[in-house]
Amino acid sequence: MATRYWVVSLPVQNSASSLWARLQESISKNSFDTPLYRFNIPNLRVGTLDSLLALSDDLLKSNAFIEGVSHKIRRQIEELEKVSGVVSSSLTVDGVPVDSYLIRFVWDDAKYPVMSPLKEIVDGIHFQVAKIEDDLKVRGAEYNNVRSQLNAINRKQSGSLAVRDLSNLVKPQDIITSEHLATLLAVIPKYSQKDWLSSYETLTTYVVPRSSKKLYEDNEYALYTVTLFSRDADNFRTKARERGFQIRDFEYNPETQESRKRELEKLMQDQDTLRSSLLQWCYASYGEVFTSWIHFCAVRVFAESILRYGLPPSFLSVVLAPSVKSEKKVRSILEELCDSTNSTFWKSEDEAGMGGLGGEADAHPYVSFTINLQ
Repeated sequence: MATRYWVVSLPVQNSASSLWARLQESISKNSFDTPLYRFNIPNLRVGTLDSLLALSDDLLKSNAFIEGVSHKIRRQIEELEKVSGVVSSSLTVDGVPVDSYLIRFVWDDAKYPVMSPLKEIVDGIHFQVAKIEDDLKVRGAEYNNVRSQLNAINRKQSGSLAVRDLSNLVKPQDIITSEHLATLLAVIPKYSQKDWLSSYETLTTYVVPRSSKKLYEDNEYALYTVTLFSRDADNFRTKARERGFQIRDFEYNPETQESRKRELEKLMQDQDTLRSSLLQWCYASYGEVFTSWIHFCAVRVFAESILRYGLPPSFLSVVLAPSVKSEKKVRSILEELCDSTNSTFWKSEDEAGMGGLGGEADAHPYVSFTINLQ
C-alpha cells in the first residue's frame, strides 16, 4: 500500500474522457509503475469569486489541522496496540482500507449536500474534527492518569530498598508488636551487612539478641528486621544512622495492606478497560476523521480548480501515487497535458520562487497537493 498520494486536477480543453485517456496512456508509457485513479468530485456550489478567494486562505490552515488530528489518532492507535499486544492491522474506513477509500472516493451527498455553500461544508467538517480532537484529549487524559498512577505504584514497588514500598516484602510473622517490644526495618548497604550483623545488638542497650533477620536483598541494599524495646526505638534510629544504616518508617497494618492490594487491582482493571475503550473509540473516530478529510480535500480541489481554471467548472481530478524516482517524470507528464501557454507562465513563476494557489509550497500549471496517509 502506498502511503503518499498526489491529488491533482488538470484543465479540460475538449472533454474529460479524452484527457483521462491521454493521461492513462502517458503514465502507462512513461511511468508504468505509478498507480493512477479518477478522483470523482461532484459539481459543488461555486458561490462568488470573493467567497472562493477567502475560502482558499482557510483551506490550507484547516487541511493542516484535519490532517494533524488524523495522524494523532493513528499514532494513538499504534501506541495502544503495542501496549495491548494486539497485532497491528491495516486501518479501515467504512469497511475498506484507507488507501482504497481514497482511490475509490465517492462523495457522501447525504452527509454533505452538494448544494450547501462550500464554506458551510468546510466549517462543518472543521467543527466535527475539532470535537473529535477534544474527545481524544479527554479520553486520552483519563487513560494516561490511571496509567501514571500505576506507574508510580510500580516504581515504588520496584525501586531501591531505600525508597520503595516495603509492604509486599514484609509478612505478619516478621513483625513483633507488643506493649513493650517493637520491630524495626533496617536498610543496609550490601557491603555493610557483616558490620550490621556484628554491631546491631550493641548499638543501644535494649536490643533483643539474635533478633535480626534478612527479609530481602536487591542490587544495592539488604532489608533486615531488628527487635528491641519500644522505648529504645528512637535512640536506636539515631545510633544506626550514625553507622550508615537506614531505619525505614514502617507500620504493618493488614487492613492497609489489603486496601492497597484492592486499589492496585482496581487500577489495573481500570487501565485495561480504559485502554480497550479508547482503542475502539480511536478505530471508529479515525474512520470519521479520515472520511471528513478526504471530503475536505475534494472541496479543496474543486475550489482551487475554479480559481485556477475559471468558470464553468471544467477539470479532471485524479489521484496518483508515484515513487520518489518517478516524481519528476510524472510532473513532466502532467505539465505536458496542460495548456502550453499556461504551463510556460507557471513555470516562469515557479522559477521566480512564487508559491502556488492556497499557499502550496511548489507552483505547477495545475492544482496539486499531497496526502500523506501516515
